[in-house]
Amino acid sequence: MSDPARLGVDHFVPLAEVHDSGGYAWDAARREAYANDQNSPDTLIAVSAASNRSKADKDPAEWLPTDSSYHSTYAATWVGTELRWNLAADEAERQALLGLAEDCPTTTVVYEPAP
Repeated sequence: MSDPARLGVDHFVPLAEVHDSGGYAWDAARREAYANDQNSPDTLIAVSAASNRSKADKDPAEWLPTDSSYHSTYAATWVGTELRWNLAADEAERQALLGLAEDCPTTTVVYEPAP
């Protein structure tokens, strides 16, 4: 893709989802640290603007990438990001992630706790 207008920067776990998953209790400095996290290659990612609009603030129970070959990586990155920031998953999200994990027996979740 060569047209920068068709790209966007996406929070892998959307800000609204972070809020709902425990970020509501964070102070302003912690919210800013998440919003601008450049210490992890997974918190902020470049995506097509169309994909970013499609995903919006949905979690894996509500949205998955159209490319099913990316689902295992997507689930592992989602879980790693939530673990990095000590976020919780609601029951629908947890069930969706468990379902994805069944199809990804060799996928490993990797993360480093946020400072």
